[in-house]
Amino acid sequence: MKSPLSPSSLLLFCPLLFLVPAAALADVKLPALISDNMVLLQDTPANVWGTADPGEQITVKLADKASAQSVADANGHWSVKLSGLTAGEAGEMTISGHNSITVKNVAVGEVWVCSGQSNMEMIVQNSANAPEEIAAANHPQIRVFTVQRTAKAEPQADCAGKWEVCSPATAGRFTAVGYYFGRHLLENLKVPIGLIHSSWGGTGAELWTPTDVLAKYQAFKGLFTAWEQTKERYPQAKAEYDAKLATWQEAAKKAKDEGTRPAPVPRPPHGGDDFGSPGCLYNAMISPLLPYTIRGTIWYQGEANTGNAALYENLFPLMIQTWRERWGAGEFPFLYVQLANFMKRYDEPTDSNWAALRDAQLKTLDLPHTGMAVTIDIGDATTVHPTNKQEVGRRLGLVARAAVYYQDVEYSGPMPGGAQEEDGKIRLTLRFSEGMKSKDGGKLTGFAIAGDDHKFHWAEAEIQGDHVIVSSPDVPKPVAVRYDWADNPDGNLINETNLPASPFRTDDWPQNPPRPER
Repeated sequence: MKSPLSPSSLLLFCPLLFLVPAAALADVKLPALISDNMVLLQDTPANVWGTADPGEQITVKLADKASAQSVADANGHWSVKLSGLTAGEAGEMTISGHNSITVKNVAVGEVWVCSGQSNMEMIVQNSANAPEEIAAANHPQIRVFTVQRTAKAEPQADCAGKWEVCSPATAGRFTAVGYYFGRHLLENLKVPIGLIHSSWGGTGAELWTPTDVLAKYQAFKGLFTAWEQTKERYPQAKAEYDAKLATWQEAAKKAKDEGTRPAPVPRPPHGGDDFGSPGCLYNAMISPLLPYTIRGTIWYQGEANTGNAALYENLFPLMIQTWRERWGAGEFPFLYVQLANFMKRYDEPTDSNWAALRDAQLKTLDLPHTGMAVTIDIGDATTVHPTNKQEVGRRLGLVARAAVYYQDVEYSGPMPGGAQEEDGKIRLTLRFSEGMKSKDGGKLTGFAIAGDDHKFHWAEAEIQGDHVIVSSPDVPKPVAVRYDWADNPDGNLINETNLPASPFRTDDWPQNPPRPER
């Protein structure tokens, strides 16, 4: 029987036999984080991951330092751990399967996530002494990956962004707190520093906490109710916004023609996309980071939650614990910034939403492997965005050096340790009390004392060793003391490190209805 294909037709068909399987194979692909200029964590098996064809064998090789193999699972996902990595410039990393990818200029060192809201988002260009800082930013061992801002209703596997090597050409757009923290570590650890920056101004911690976790607790039900109401109101809010925007555009054109400054542009309403939904920033800007092997996290946030400090007292620790669980890296260090002083100063002791939020942050130190940088002395009464981010980064760096890298450095100002009533006075015991003094050499300020009537009066305070004795002739039978309990307090207690005491209180009394804050 004659073959249905002639020899010439077989020659034409054979190349197709080779082309079809090749076209069906999926190329090895990498997430945005696994890219040129990246930093892998030293002294810990560092994860590298991506996608490929199911069953495809993947080989990852980091110069002559480490190699590992994996097989893509049924969904095409693969990952490897690179072990035995020591700090320094590592060179190129190749990832090979059906195709090969080369990741250039890889370093090995320390890796930290930098997250929060606008005070973490503020860039070096907008911090104090920016021209000098940028000109001096020749630190190629610092690399920063900035996650593109986006919000999603469901957890994402990847994000947009790229690693950038620190130089005067790039440093201006880095997170200021993150950069100054990283620079402090570089100066003292002498190893490459990788910073993964993921923040968004004006956002509450509920947006950074997984949606499914929040949904488990009755305490957070109101967050979901409020979001549903926001979505329901959106069509009307959008129509009102469009009308305001049209009016503004006309006014702005007139102002430009007249050489005057236009009014601020109207803000668009929430509810038209996923931004504002509980967990939306965790889903889009933290979930993609979870496979990356990190040393820890620094966090600067809380301003958006000052309206409900009682909720934050539960929300913030839950967020930290959930991040740790989802990262699967144990109780990694979580260091954060206590809110700085802000707004007007009052003549008499008063309740304060900002003070209550700082108190919630102080209580979060009960979680293991947490650390807090106190900034109550370096804020700005006129702006929620103080520009001295150098000192914020340095103080976070001190905490990291002492608590994470076990260097012998002092890292905290005085912290509350206990209180007892003695002969019409209250004796406070403080930790980190060595060399306590007033910052200006004068009398201690910032202390208030109250009796059973819950009415606070300014108090006299005297240092006795690791104690502070607090009293007032207006309060013969005191039961409670507060220190720096105000939006913008004037306390001056420091220790020998010249670091400020944290605001604190010995009472747990509910606050009066909040007054307008601006």
